[in-house]
Amino acid sequence: MSQLVPPQLVVQCRMLHFGWIPADPEAVARLLPSGLRPMATRQVFMHQYVVDDDAQTSGLDTFSATCLGPELDQVTSADLPGPSRWYAQHISSSPAARAGAAARGAPVGAGRTSLEIDGRTLVAVTEVDGVEVIRTTARVGPTGTKVLRGHIRYLGAVGGRQTAASCPYVFEPVTPFEVESLEFLAPEHPVFALRPANPLEMLWGFYSPRTTFAFPGSE
Repeated sequence: MSQLVPPQLVVQCRMLHFGWIPADPEAVARLLPSGLRPMATRQVFMHQYVVDDDAQTSGLDTFSATCLGPELDQVTSADLPGPSRWYAQHISSSPAARAGAAARGAPVGAGRTSLEIDGRTLVAVTEVDGVEVIRTTARVGPTGTKVLRGHIRYLGAVGGRQTAASCPYVFEPVTPFEVESLEFLAPEHPVFALRPANPLEMLWGFYSPRTTFAFPGSE
């Protein structure tokens, strides 16, 4: 399957990445294909990112993406402990990135993500067909000295067969960092099922102006 979409490397892109407790936990669980189990909290992750220059990729054009979904109560490798994830939605301006996600069973769609900073305020907007579907507002500081590195495992299901990919990453987060609001603006779009509880219950998160990762990752 990975032969259909060559693996890609993305270096030093701008990424907002965080997780929260959803407003409708059972709606989140229903998004999962058979055989995948959500965490007890039904917690959701999201990354909104922008690749500003094609020179930041191994073989892609400039693009942006928003990817989100449930964290899973499943471990596929003793070498990579901790929860796995599944993309409930992969919204990207890159046909190649969408093809890579679709080949692993993730619902995909065309869209655009923007990240704009004014002073210490970061606003990330995800649009589909020119309509805003997600808006994140965060307070951010300068890039610190801390580096986050490791692997994130993404599971999927294609033709009744479970797939798994381990994606290496290096993040250089800013400090301080705080998500002030997370708005899901389009009730008719499938991502609305992942909207946060009110009040917003954040679990973790960061903004990194220098994010490096590989996808689809190793099988």
